[in-house]
Amino acid sequence: MNNAVDDARDAMRELFAPTPLQYNDFLSGKYGANIYLKREDLTLVRSYKIRGAFNFFRKALAVNQPPQRFVCASAGNHAQGFAYVCRHFEKSGVVYMPVTTPPQKIAKTKAFGGAFIEVRLVGDIFDECYDAAKAYAESDGAMMVPPFDHADIIEGQATVASEIVAQLPKGAHADLMIIPVGGGGLSAGMTTYLRDQYPSQTFLFCEPAGAPSLKESLKAGHRVKLKQVDNFVDGAAVAEIGEQNFEALKHFSADQVMLIAENAVCVTITELLNIEGIVLEPAGALAIAALEQIGKSALAGKTVVVIVSGGNFDFERLPDVKERAMRHLGLKKYFVLRLAQRPGALKDFLNMLGPEDDIARFEYLKKSARNFGSILIGIETRNSDNFDRLTKAFDDAGLRYEDITDNEILASLII
Repeated sequence: MNNAVDDARDAMRELFAPTPLQYNDFLSGKYGANIYLKREDLTLVRSYKIRGAFNFFRKALAVNQPPQRFVCASAGNHAQGFAYVCRHFEKSGVVYMPVTTPPQKIAKTKAFGGAFIEVRLVGDIFDECYDAAKAYAESDGAMMVPPFDHADIIEGQATVASEIVAQLPKGAHADLMIIPVGGGGLSAGMTTYLRDQYPSQTFLFCEPAGAPSLKESLKAGHRVKLKQVDNFVDGAAVAEIGEQNFEALKHFSADQVMLIAENAVCVTITELLNIEGIVLEPAGALAIAALEQIGKSALAGKTVVVIVSGGNFDFERLPDVKERAMRHLGLKKYFVLRLAQRPGALKDFLNMLGPEDDIARFEYLKKSARNFGSILIGIETRNSDNFDRLTKAFDDAGLRYEDITDNEILASLII
């Protein structure tokens, strides 16, 4: 496989230069390790997906009677890589997206594809969209370009590993490679390419906690389709890992798959944006977020390669990302309290707040026929320990309250 991957890598040079493998001073200092970021967020479409799409097209167009039309179903990075490659090879392409796709993603796909791309909005969920794309391929003779479950896609994504081998400093050898996993194209390609150079325990795979398709499949010994998926880390939230992808990964231990909480990913996004000025999408921050979970003591002195898979961040999501990050760090909490309906009760309650506590949300419902009213309050603070003091003050005052910060059902309704 390696020669074919190297050929694909060389062919890609007509499209874009190798993405940098950057030593990161901030993360290296924070964890006491030599941490290198493979910046796939710096490709032409700001994700590694352009690699698989390019390789797929390159091979499809090399046959005697190549297809003239291509089609894919995607509302994310695969669609954008597909669109750019359609324009590069001057072949018409159709992208099927759900009707619910944000306008920003539609606009970016059209911009990358130009006159060679048509976007069709079908259905409310991805399955409907995928079925429509398959039907179009069959009826119009277009070639379907899958997002991850195809040998040529896997081979294209493996060029990430080929570049890393050439880019590591002379004499350097990675002790750990952290790879984000969605459908498995990148992880299957990289580990297959590197299997003769690195032992299997070198690799750590990261999945969103709400979409553990690889971990559950490795536990079961066969592919498992998840019944529910949290779509927050949308670039890696895949219900079922690809068939060929799992075949390449099935020998790994389930213990080598780390699940990263969606809110922890938000901490990484805000930290890298504020300190490094790096804009990452949730899937792009996934592998970096794993560093905190691994811990400084386990990373100390090691050479670590982290795959930054993408930077297609929709800034309309920034308030939600900040909110989630603060909740994960324990710097913001929401309470529902029962407060006596008497003059001065509200003032007494507010006096419980400390000098570092700030009210982010406040709703009070007075009930005329009762002795108590209800309060919904959101509080931000500079130090998470301040909440220990605050809840003690609640207890000492005999207040009845409930911390609803981590109640996902209530949070989705009122936060």
